[in-house]
Amino acid sequence: MTFFQRKRPIIRRAQRFVVTTILGGLVVVLPLTLLGFLIRLLFNLLIGFIRPLSSLLGFSDHVNAWLINLLVLAIILVLFFLIGLAVRTEVGRRLFHNLEEQWLKPLPFYTIIRETVQQLFSKDKMPFSKVALVDPFGSGALMTGFVTAELPNGFFTVFVPTAPNPTNGFIFHLPPDKVTMVDAGTEDAMRSVISLGIGSGKLFQNKVSEASPSAPQNPVSEG
Repeated sequence: MTFFQRKRPIIRRAQRFVVTTILGGLVVVLPLTLLGFLIRLLFNLLIGFIRPLSSLLGFSDHVNAWLINLLVLAIILVLFFLIGLAVRTEVGRRLFHNLEEQWLKPLPFYTIIRETVQQLFSKDKMPFSKVALVDPFGSGALMTGFVTAELPNGFFTVFVPTAPNPTNGFIFHLPPDKVTMVDAGTEDAMRSVISLGIGSGKLFQNKVSEASPSAPQNPVSEG
């Protein structure tokens, strides 16, 4: 085996690491960037209609500009509030569902952006109370997981998300010796998944304890 043949796997791993890290950062930053772009677009659109009113305020040009900007921001916040209020109604939910199915979901990255925002900001979408490091295959390699249930036989049901999209993953039913509880917040763990492992040090900084079942482990009967 030549020197270049030995180096080729290392180069490929480095390339894969760089690409996946960039994609993970993009998944985190893109929703905020799109939100900022939307606010900027609405701001520029509304300021064109409201700016002529500055001559009626009677203040200096500098003060008038500040008041107009605050007024436009207030209108944008009220607009977002009304949209959020509308989608709480049955008619609003149906209209948004039709809009999403026909126009939004076909857009590139829309689904993953929506799911990422829900994971980051909606507690209802993250019903995990415990973070754990699991070794499902006994290889010594630890995976970041979220305990979703404690089974009557003492096993733990753990959801292990895939990066960078945490809505996909694997479900393992593991004995306590394969599960290590981590004293870390679910938000910190979820952010490390979305960012492809960046910030995972927080999972090891806090106290780590071996999982202990809340119920005695019973043998599973067959037949």
